[in-house]
Amino acid sequence: MGSAADDAALRTATRSIGLQIMLVSALVVVGALALTIAWVLHQTVPKERLEQVAAAGQGEVFVSAIDVVAGLIVLGIGGVVFAGLVTVVIARRAVRPLGDALRVQRQFVADASHELRTPLAVLDARLQALQRKITGGAATADDRVTADLARLRDDSRALIDIVGDLLEAAGGDSSAAATMSDPVHLNEVVEDVLRSMSVLADEHDVALRYDAAGFALVDASAASLRRAVLAVVDNAIGHAPPGSTVTVSTRLERDSAVITVTDEGPGITGIKPTRVFDRFARSDPAPETTGTNAHASRPSFGIGLALVREVALRHGGSVRVAATSDTGTTLELVLPASSQGT
Repeated sequence: MGSAADDAALRTATRSIGLQIMLVSALVVVGALALTIAWVLHQTVPKERLEQVAAAGQGEVFVSAIDVVAGLIVLGIGGVVFAGLVTVVIARRAVRPLGDALRVQRQFVADASHELRTPLAVLDARLQALQRKITGGAATADDRVTADLARLRDDSRALIDIVGDLLEAAGGDSSAAATMSDPVHLNEVVEDVLRSMSVLADEHDVALRYDAAGFALVDASAASLRRAVLAVVDNAIGHAPPGSTVTVSTRLERDSAVITVTDEGPGITGIKPTRVFDRFARSDPAPETTGTNAHASRPSFGIGLALVREVALRHGGSVRVAATSDTGTTLELVLPASSQGT
């Protein structure tokens, strides 16, 4: 609904800008013709000569070619300058809504991230306090509860890092922060993501498998890398049918670290594979599965993979659809490996 309204507003703005440029062009042409005619009449022979020509019954008027060429050059330069000034004014008016939208977007991300920081910090503090109680004997819990609590604490800290990364991205300094940060162990980030996503995978009756070939260091912030890997794995789980497997693998290729995520879903349909990374782009939903293993798919807003591309480009990498068919889809995330070693 919102996308259709945005498209309509964009078409309206385009027509308005086109009409303004057309009117300016028409004014420049008409003005140039009028000034040319006035210049030619001004540069004709003197009045006395005109009277003699009129008395002799002749209808010809002679104009110096040098004067005509000079006049046309002056008028041409004046027309170009006038058209340029008017075009600048029109361009500023056209770009102003885009600038306002970017400011609103950055302000929203910054405000949302800032507001989320406090409740997440409170949540992390409560989990930490509960851990201390269990460790100190003030509260009892079995090994499984203790392990789940530790994972909740890790997830809360990861959320805090993600919110901080979003806040930095809204401020426009995220690339500098990523460059200054220490290299990140890719395998550790992937393993951490898979541990966190195992709960969601179990709910969907989907198995997660990790194949690591080599050990890589990546010049990226841990929060940004975690966001990208988590979004790709989440997308795969969302399209994987019950009883299937999502395979995540990492490998080194020359100076790049490659993360591939493969699901066994129905493939990308209803949209070009190259467009799945566009914001709000969504493929056709998979047919609903019936039976005991059926699960309700979560709504998709077409944002997750767009964020993956944003993270990849921000760190000098790329993301693409390596393969897609009715037996599954493979997404490939490529990031530059750190020069400090592998």
